[in-house]
Amino acid sequence: MIFQLFGLPVRVARAAVLSSVIACAGLLLALMSSPGLAHEVQPSVADLTIADGTVTLDFEATLEPFVAGVDLEGLQDTNASDRADEVDRLRALDPDAMAQAFRDRFDAFARQISVTSGDARIPLSLQSVDVPEVGNVALPRLSDFVVTGALPPGDAPVIVQWDASLGALVLRQMEAGPEAYTGYLTNGAESAPIPRVGPSSQTWLQAFLAYIPVGFEHIVPLGLDHILFVLGLFFLSTHLGPLFWQVSAFTLAHTVTLALAALGIVSVSPAIVEPLIAASIVYVGVENVLSRGMTPWRPAVVLAFGLLHGLGFAGVLTEYGLGTSNFVAKLIGFNVGVELGQLFVIALAFGLVFMAMREYGRAAVQRLPAWISLGLAFVIVPALFAGMSLLGVTLEGGLLPLAATIAVLLGLSGAALASEGDDSYRQNVANPASILIALVGAYWFVERVFL
Repeated sequence: MIFQLFGLPVRVARAAVLSSVIACAGLLLALMSSPGLAHEVQPSVADLTIADGTVTLDFEATLEPFVAGVDLEGLQDTNASDRADEVDRLRALDPDAMAQAFRDRFDAFARQISVTSGDARIPLSLQSVDVPEVGNVALPRLSDFVVTGALPPGDAPVIVQWDASLGALVLRQMEAGPEAYTGYLTNGAESAPIPRVGPSSQTWLQAFLAYIPVGFEHIVPLGLDHILFVLGLFFLSTHLGPLFWQVSAFTLAHTVTLALAALGIVSVSPAIVEPLIAASIVYVGVENVLSRGMTPWRPAVVLAFGLLHGLGFAGVLTEYGLGTSNFVAKLIGFNVGVELGQLFVIALAFGLVFMAMREYGRAAVQRLPAWISLGLAFVIVPALFAGMSLLGVTLEGGLLPLAATIAVLLGLSGAALASEGDDSYRQNVANPASILIALVGAYWFVERVFL
């Protein structure tokens, strides 16, 4: 029997839906399987020392985007910038030439850093630049440079502000005891007041709250591999129980290894961890298709994979730096941010496929919900993100794959709602999504091992 969907035979409507979903899924696959490290924008790290009337900032950063004049605000990949060719050219410069290029641009760069004490802005001077030898020009090159400034008379604390166009900055106070300041500055934010003598004024609560967005951001929108793994857990079953046990096992495991790695008790090379994380994504996607629900071994496998993801989280946290001040508060705050990011991913996925999930087990075509899902997938979502782009919000980084993910899940939901049969959710949503997840994971595995 051929049902009608707004005047079209369902088999015709399903063909249109399927072609649209395949195109959108192809977009997602292309976006999410693009090289994740080649032109990745990394946060700069600055170690701050206050001594003998001088403030010193010892930076580790990629100088090429600074010299090329790339606006790094909201940018996750320098290939998305109109200055990408210049960045690549600078990466190929020998160390002396690159160091001189940075010296030539330092005055303009220094105007984007505000170091103040009281009402006085401290002039900054470049003391040294150390650029590594040219390696793989497809990868970021971390350089070191030292900046100093003379403190004005008095004992007013120091405040550092890092311009939004320079990206993110991890600021770490050195040689200030166990209460030394550590901050993560984004969007032009200022640091907390940093005393010239003695510990930072940052409280336990301030440290805890400051690291929640760091953890959340590592999941949404930056942690595409972690997002796909969590979605793989979500698409195993329509029941709450399997999801609860999987998420609980995953959370317990990555919390343990995150803490152990942050404390320096466990250390595993990213060259081992990252391919195994990709393999975990492949596994959950494939098992979702082959099984009909929770298997006895699934929680144990998720627990093991959670240990790997915790090591991945720890690697990111190490880049940001915890320092010794309020170490536990920062660690807990970061982990809370990660959990909130995971819950956000699950809530978003549920909201996107809710209508298809609600109709699971019913044979009738749901015309209006199908058209709502398809309209959102192929009209409203692209228009919304196009509007964000016009407003200056960068989509080429984590937000663009997120937009594609939303469109794909809505399109799959539309296909399920426009289909006959009492297993339409599994056939049109859970299985295709799981296959796509496994394909992306497989690509990442090959990329991280062989490319």
